[in-house]
Amino acid sequence: MALDGIRMPDGCYADGTWELKMHVTDLHRDVSLRVTGEIHVGGVMLKLAEKLDVKKDWSDHALWWEKKKTWLLKTHWTLDKYGIQADARLLFTPQHKLLRLQLPNMKHMKVKVNFSDRVFKAVSDICKTFNIRHPEEASLLRKPRDPKKKKKKLEEAEEEALELEGPLLTPGSGRSIYSSPGLYSKTMTPTYDSRDGSPLSPTTAWFGDSPLSEGNPSILAVSQPISSPDILAKLYKPQSLLDKAKINQGWMDSSRSLMEQDVKENEVLLLRFKYHSFFDLNPKYDAIRVNQLYEQAKWAILLEEIECTEEEMMMFAALQYHINKLSIMSSDNHMNNSEKEVDEVDAALSDLEITLEGGKTSNTLGDITSIPELADYVKVFKPKKLTLKGYKQYWCTFKDITISCYKSKEEAHGTPSLQMNLRGCEVTPDVNISAQKFNIKLLIPVADGMNEIWLRCDAEKQYAHWMAACRLASKGKTMADSSYNLEVHNILSFLKMQHMNPDPQFIAEPAVTNDINSECLVSPRYLKKYKNKQPGYIRDLISARILEAHQNVAQMSLIEAKMRFIQAWQSLPEFGITHFLAKFQGGKRDELIGITYNRLIRMDANTGDAIKTWRFANMKQWNVNWEIKMVTVEFADEPSLAFICAEVDCKVVHEFIGGYIFLSTRAKDQNESLDEEMFYKLTSGWV
Repeated sequence: MALDGIRMPDGCYADGTWELKMHVTDLHRDVSLRVTGEIHVGGVMLKLAEKLDVKKDWSDHALWWEKKKTWLLKTHWTLDKYGIQADARLLFTPQHKLLRLQLPNMKHMKVKVNFSDRVFKAVSDICKTFNIRHPEEASLLRKPRDPKKKKKKLEEAEEEALELEGPLLTPGSGRSIYSSPGLYSKTMTPTYDSRDGSPLSPTTAWFGDSPLSEGNPSILAVSQPISSPDILAKLYKPQSLLDKAKINQGWMDSSRSLMEQDVKENEVLLLRFKYHSFFDLNPKYDAIRVNQLYEQAKWAILLEEIECTEEEMMMFAALQYHINKLSIMSSDNHMNNSEKEVDEVDAALSDLEITLEGGKTSNTLGDITSIPELADYVKVFKPKKLTLKGYKQYWCTFKDITISCYKSKEEAHGTPSLQMNLRGCEVTPDVNISAQKFNIKLLIPVADGMNEIWLRCDAEKQYAHWMAACRLASKGKTMADSSYNLEVHNILSFLKMQHMNPDPQFIAEPAVTNDINSECLVSPRYLKKYKNKQPGYIRDLISARILEAHQNVAQMSLIEAKMRFIQAWQSLPEFGITHFLAKFQGGKRDELIGITYNRLIRMDANTGDAIKTWRFANMKQWNVNWEIKMVTVEFADEPSLAFICAEVDCKVVHEFIGGYIFLSTRAKDQNESLDEEMFYKLTSGWV
């Protein structure tokens, strides 16, 4: 037609067509196509491929609208439906792009990830490739910036430290090493030796077609010792709770793609366990998951992201030393004995001993209609301002979820001097083994905040029973719950590992101290404690303490030691609390909101002390006002909670709450894959 080439003032041609500008990233070429608004996206890509006339597989390519930060993935939609006009500029680019992924063990892997998938799906594919079950617990995090370092120097340091290891992996490409369901399955075949975490022969066969088969197939299940204290010194360490809150600003939005969140090709992102609710952790299937959890816990302790006492630090150091030693031995053994056979009954019995989920079965059930009780003399302290009064001894009874305190045992049938209902309370340990201090700090919710009560026990056994009962009562559970005995056992095991009175039969020879790199096993804070001493003296002193603590764990198998490390990490008072800076309704200054697997905590930003706690079990609903960044939570029998997120997108906070609610719906009898849509409904805010 004669009118084809005539251009109108608005940029369109007389025949109704207009020029669509596109940039082909692979070829670094700008291309224009004459189109109409009625052409569908698939037709645009077809015309583009024909015009380029390059022999290439374009199947992974899609159109990206830069201005709107949107993938045009619905290829049957027209340009009009997407709202694309002549002023738009589109990129024709691969959906799979290279990411430099830092795993929890601080090692880097080159991974090709789908930048058009939602992050939740992308992480699922990554975990599937790495043979990590329950990917819903993990997510991607931007690398925190150290404010003390200049940006240029920081980038140079990052480039030096970045050693990409392993081959290029492409999740979801059919080369995955794990094809079992994402949730618990009773028909699953054991894939790892439940004692040392090495792959059994079927797993080795699965790895045969996998990129991970280059070199050691179980590389992600093996812990690598830290070679030099300089590595610890270079890494960013948060100095305060506010610094920790700033790190949490970097979590990716699970319901949007990487491209939508301005992630660039070759960028470094951190793969971390985001939700501290580890479901069905089982050594037979989870050697890689257990090792990466252990590594995340280890680095959290060494970089002082979580507080622990000196005794606990020496226990963690001893476990690290033991794991490092056994990891080297296990790697050697696996090379010489790849066709190892494991007796199924022994493996099952071992699982019962070291798995973190579930309780042990007792032969004697006792009277199932009665609820166990505790009754003993316990010292009680109610701290108040300007008071010098100390602990006062009471005869205390613990029934259901209530502690009643009487002046003496004889008055136990009368009216108690003090009574505490522990539902919804905060329970914090305050223990020093060497000083024989066994305290339990209780923050009990009341109308205007929290009442603080301290309990002091005389011995470990008494402490373990009362601490276990307090923890269960805070969740609304009694001592009749099946997890009570397991909780008591775990507390006693945790205390036993901190003992510094070694059994003579296990005392190591002095020569062993030479192979302990003690400065890499404890956090810098405990090295500074001896800053006026000679470096050699510090090494010997800390090495001696680590060896002393090692006697309590020397008989553990490799996988058991890792599980105990994770369990001890879970026992720390600060475990699993994700902090965000927030301004509460009615409050005059910035405070912290702490989110855990079962509650929200209002906290003092300077001290970290809990001001008020709200349980998810008591929550009716939560809403977000996206314009003013306000989160409002309504409860069944308490006033509603409202706070404005400071320095962080309220979507991150909203996703943590919804994510923990989603994880609480998991059950062991489920045999299907994850309900992604349910996750998005609870976390996205727009579905």
